Amino acid sequence: MLSLILAQDTPATTPPPDPAPSSTPLATSFDIQEYLTAERVTELVQQYGLPLLFGIIILIAAYMLAGIANRTVRKSMIKAKVDETLSRFFGKIARYAVLILGVIIALGQIGIEVAAFAAILASVGFAVGMALSGTLGHFASGVMLLIFRPFKVGDVVNAGGVTGKIFEIELFTTAVDTPDNRRIIVPNGEIYGSTIENVTYHDTRRVDVAVGVEYSASIDKTREVLNAAAQSVEGILADPAHAVVLGDLGDSAVNWTVRVWVKTPAYWATKEATTRAVKQHLDDAGIGIPFPQMDIHMDKVDG
Repeated sequence: MLSLILAQDTPATTPPPDPAPSSTPLATSFDIQEYLTAERVTELVQQYGLPLLFGIIILIAAYMLAGIANRTVRKSMIKAKVDETLSRFFGKIARYAVLILGVIIALGQIGIEVAAFAAILASVGFAVGMALSGTLGHFASGVMLLIFRPFKVGDVVNAGGVTGKIFEIELFTTAVDTPDNRRIIVPNGEIYGSTIENVTYHDTRRVDVAVGVEYSASIDKTREVLNAAAQSVEGILADPAHAVVLGDLGDSAVNWTVRVWVKTPAYWATKEATTRAVKQHLDDAGIGIPFPQMDIHMDKVDG
């Protein structure tokens, strides 16, 4: 009887049910072939590929149009008889304007917000400007050179420690060709911040040839000979007339200066011709040109 009661009070033990299989896998493998379907590839090309291709085409076209704009503006201004310095400057402005416009259109085509890009570019430009304050100074000097125009393309100047012919004036630098045919790029700040000598600014220049004659030569005779030498030089101007100036009494010679006026392009050729004529006429007249010499006197000292 007792065993029966215990059997009734003890519940039957049943094995736990098996866990249900999980509906979600622990790791999912990526199949590139399933992702890059034909429809997906077409969508990617239309969304990214075509705008990028059109942007590149726009940049190439802008680069070509920038060169055309530069040449067109320069030719138009030259036909309008505008100075070559300004024509080159405005040609460069037109070129950069077309390039900037092309970049903005290309960015919009790709999908970049131009307004946001402009704000970012402005902040970056401010930071770069603070770092490149010297470069901005050269830019300001270039603008001043173009406004006040102390020289133009083709002038021979002595500025910024360089002497030569101006080849091109840009916003930041000026290109100078030296007499021995070297191209020197000078920052505009160094030119505008120093003394500028424009050698060919005027149409005429005066040629000065200095010469010393011996003390035994007659003053009147020497003046006559030097006048004849000046008159024999070809290409000198009648107005202003040439002049023979008695300078000073030197240590070993009486110093004279022969002055003639010529057109500026003929300056160096005339200077050489005048020097040659002075020497020949003095030789023909028997007037000597002394040279520095030293006499040494030796005294005998009785020992």
